[in-house]
Amino acid sequence: MKLYIAEKPSLGRAIAAALPKPQKNHQGYITLANGDVVSWCIGHILEQADPENYDPAFKKWQMAHLPIVPEQWQLKPKAQTRAQLTVLRKLVKQADDIVHAGDPDREGQLLVDEVIEFFKVPVKKKQNIQRLLISDLNLPAVQRSLANMQSNQLFMPLSISALARSRADWLYGINLTRAYTLQGQKAGFNSVLSVGRVQTPLLGLVVRRQQEIDNFIAKDFYEVHAHLLTNKQEPFIAKWQPSEACQPHMDEDGRVLNRALAENVVSRIENKMAEVSAVDEQQKKQAAPLPYNLSSLQIDAAKIYALNAKLVLDVCQALYEKHKLITYPRSDCRYLPKEHHAQAEGIIAMLASANENYGKFAQGANSALKSKAWNSAKVTAHHAIIPTEKSANNLSLNPFEKNIYFLIVRQYLAQFYPAYQYNQCRVEILIAGGKFLANAKTPIAQGWKVLFQRAKSKPDSSTQDNDDKLNNQLLPKLVAGEKIHCDHGELISRMTQAPKPFTDASLLSAMTGIARFVSDNEIKKLLRDTDGLGTEATRAGIIDLLFKRGYLERRGKNIHATVVGTSLINALPIAATMPDMTAHWEATLTNISEKKSRYEHLITPLTATISEMIRQSEQQSFAHLPKVPFKRKAKAKKKNTWKKTAAK
Repeated sequence: MKLYIAEKPSLGRAIAAALPKPQKNHQGYITLANGDVVSWCIGHILEQADPENYDPAFKKWQMAHLPIVPEQWQLKPKAQTRAQLTVLRKLVKQADDIVHAGDPDREGQLLVDEVIEFFKVPVKKKQNIQRLLISDLNLPAVQRSLANMQSNQLFMPLSISALARSRADWLYGINLTRAYTLQGQKAGFNSVLSVGRVQTPLLGLVVRRQQEIDNFIAKDFYEVHAHLLTNKQEPFIAKWQPSEACQPHMDEDGRVLNRALAENVVSRIENKMAEVSAVDEQQKKQAAPLPYNLSSLQIDAAKIYALNAKLVLDVCQALYEKHKLITYPRSDCRYLPKEHHAQAEGIIAMLASANENYGKFAQGANSALKSKAWNSAKVTAHHAIIPTEKSANNLSLNPFEKNIYFLIVRQYLAQFYPAYQYNQCRVEILIAGGKFLANAKTPIAQGWKVLFQRAKSKPDSSTQDNDDKLNNQLLPKLVAGEKIHCDHGELISRMTQAPKPFTDASLLSAMTGIARFVSDNEIKKLLRDTDGLGTEATRAGIIDLLFKRGYLERRGKNIHATVVGTSLINALPIAATMPDMTAHWEATLTNISEKKSRYEHLITPLTATISEMIRQSEQQSFAHLPKVPFKRKAKAKKKNTWKKTAAK
């Protein structure tokens, strides 16, 4: 008997639909006409054991017990899914062959592998396990996946990476939450201080941004615009480029702070002859943006529709599991396998039949085009999120589902439009010994940009007016050495702006591009663009968790730290609140999954770091934390519930 183990019931039913009939449904599994069986997990049906499972003494939180580092790691059944574990135990024992059908990511790989390990499946049987990767729940796609199964052994590095992540989260969260909670209690804060490997540095980002805003002191700075005329009386504007001699009057960002200096430039260039010193004109092309992974979709959905990350993930799951309109959504990849291009013509034709806006986009798409998105070398266990071959015409989608589906479809269709083409012109001009610069970008062909055009909002300030004049002007035809006339100079007085509070979009962007917030240059070099805090599957949950714990709050679209969240970050050692350490660990986890690193390379240094941070906790001041009365029952409840999610 062959046993298929899916990640969840919906995937199990999709697999069964592509296998021999007639079939019979049972509690927790489906038997097929040929005697094979399809069963499933319900997400993770096993979890890391509690500290008291290793030693009953650990049930009471004491500094003397820390750090708690298991010698032999244990898993325990989740209470709510124990019945399904019993079903799987019997089926695994009876099976001659096993097919691993977890979701195509590292957590999906681990949650089935850990069940197989928990049942102590014989080595020979484990070596013969096949891996079924499904990213589209529609019947034709499932049938294609069933015809292309691989050895599960090829995916063990992915499983080891997920296992390392799980244990790292447990070690960090259990030990540091206990250490800092105990120290907080000494100062009268009789509640849990939850510390996590990812959540705490993320909270630290928000707190530090808020402190930058609170401590910000605005200062004036000045620009000079030269209003120029060619011999044909064609007007345009160029911006002054301060020389090295102006450095004493400039800030670290190259802005002139001395008004008198700028006024002097204005007076010097008025009614003066100018010379075009250099002209650089190039015709350029810009390729369409790649299809979405989950984070890039969440960022755009936040910007365009003001949707939070958790809602976008939930909507994507519905589009994937319930409606079967999109491929696997928890993807961290923005590329597609080359062979997938063969399905493009059918998908585009299906989309073209829709009455929605994207129907017109699909009608203008050229399925013969192949963008840079089709790159099999950059696709691992899963590919970018794209529409499936199933039509949405007869489905009743709610507004959230319609909006997210539209974004995914539009991003996919952009791959079948030509490149955006434009002329980039850069002109340098000398006026009274000063250098001025004019840049202009003139569109030639809109290409894929026709899919993204939106009505432009009116500028709401003189600053925007000035920027628009520079950025949207059309430059006359100029040649180097040409003499032109400067009619007058214009003094532009501006004011430095405080950093903006985080929004859902910018906080997600910070998590995916965490290298921008890393202070250690060596660690910056280790990080690639795809590394970040958390994973595609966990980022939304981590942000949501900080809100549920009362560490973050919303004020309109902006995200702020609460008093408790700010107090927690101020009480912790700087290493626990900075992204450097955990960003390095995320890079190590990626390297483990790619066979470039080993499990020990994460866990061994992490254990040493935790021991040092526990020692540091006894030196930290918790005096500024708000006083919370001791409530035994509430405290016990928090202790029992935090550990399931806090460690991330």
